[in-house]
Amino acid sequence: MGHITTPSTAERPGFSDTLRALEQAQKPGIGVPAYTRWVNRRIARYFAAAAVSLGITPNGVTAVSAAISAAGVIVLLTAPPTILTGVIVALLFALGYGLDSADGQVARVTGASSPAGEWLDHVVDSMRVPTVHLATLVGFIRFPEYFSASHTTDGFPGGWILWALPMAFTVLTAGHFMSQILAEQLRKNRKTAAPSTGGNLRSFINLHMDAGTLCWIYIFWGFGVIFVFVYALLFLANAATVLLSMRRKYVTLATPASSPSQEA
Repeated sequence: MGHITTPSTAERPGFSDTLRALEQAQKPGIGVPAYTRWVNRRIARYFAAAAVSLGITPNGVTAVSAAISAAGVIVLLTAPPTILTGVIVALLFALGYGLDSADGQVARVTGASSPAGEWLDHVVDSMRVPTVHLATLVGFIRFPEYFSASHTTDGFPGGWILWALPMAFTVLTAGHFMSQILAEQLRKNRKTAAPSTGGNLRSFINLHMDAGTLCWIYIFWGFGVIFVFVYALLFLANAATVLLSMRRKYVTLATPASSPSQEA
């Protein structure tokens, strides 16, 4: 995989040159959820090319990504749940996610990858999605009558369900992130690797697990109960997949390293 060197002087690679180089510096897309694979990563190339041409470092892109995602959270926390609010929040979350993919592309294409940069990226990622769910919880608490089917805090899906749903999603997200990261490190220690997770069909099957899907469901934020049901369905689909994934990880990591069995 080739890369370009970013000079410290004003003479930097042009946008078009960087974009062409990025075409040769992409991670494999096998099994990656569809939005991330075919939409987010392609959009991120343009962000990455712009960052390189402007001399912005990978860590700088990470910081901008975090700031834009934080702006979306602030809007979610402070603005009333209207259709316009939902559109703004979804756009900010999607933009932040696009830049989250761009920082790694900048690092690869410029040869600036480092353990510190990877650590920073993972730390930001580990905080981003739980913060979104906690901000959703605050929205449910502030406007229970808006998100309740019966327009009271006692109706379904109002009351305690409105509180429990984002809290459960937060726990699920944190557990899944730890599961993924720790399993990867344990496989490295055992000198084993996860096999291919499927082709194009698997990418569409995994769409409910896509971070981009979470970003765009906030389009429904201004539709009250409709958002709650969409959010609940996304949680249930994620929970089923995460529990199945964790079970596979446990079973395969419990298998002796010499076994040909690999984690699916």
